[in-house]
Amino acid sequence: MPDSILKLEHVDLQLKSDAGTVHVLKDISLKLPPAKTVSVMGPSGSGKTTLLMVLGGLEKPTSGAVEVAGRNLGGLSEDDLAVFRRDNIGIVFQNFHLLPTMTALENVAIPLEFAGRKNAFKKAEKALAAVGLKERVRHYPSQLSGGEQQRVAIARAFVTAPRLILADEPTGNLDAETGRKVMDLMFDMTRDNGTTLILVTHDSTLAGRCDLQVKIRDGKITP
Repeated sequence: MPDSILKLEHVDLQLKSDAGTVHVLKDISLKLPPAKTVSVMGPSGSGKTTLLMVLGGLEKPTSGAVEVAGRNLGGLSEDDLAVFRRDNIGIVFQNFHLLPTMTALENVAIPLEFAGRKNAFKKAEKALAAVGLKERVRHYPSQLSGGEQQRVAIARAFVTAPRLILADEPTGNLDAETGRKVMDLMFDMTRDNGTTLILVTHDSTLAGRCDLQVKIRDGKITP
């Protein structure tokens, strides 16, 4: 097994805005081992979500190197990045990001179909059963509770057996008890699949459950 799943070397990110150039990430170097749970914490506006986007190849840094699963993302085209994400990365958002006109089953099958995997719907049904939604596969997002929608999102993220899961405040729109259950599920699935989980959270208790903690302030990694 490689000694790292993620490696950032002197990553800077500057974005242009109406007020001028904003220095979002500042000289970030980070190396994370595989098959671990990692929390990312920091004040609002510190760069947590942007860091996650850089790790997922959704935002290209202004300078520095980003390596994920042994692959340097710097030289990849947008199409190559999309294929790389499809095959290696699952993403869970705070707002679920389910397609409202598709059933839970169809939402989970999407990444499998994009990847050309066989038996996409059978695998999606199995993934939904694994998150406790065996009886809800034909329901649309509007027919599901917030916790159920996030479980669908988790099933979708894990269904392709990615090496890395990026989760941005996945319990932010859930009540405390539902959020705890959702995170129990995510931690269990991460452990059972040998996946690396990068979790952006403002919840110090939740962050403390992770194997490793990363703190960011004003675009910099802090002790």
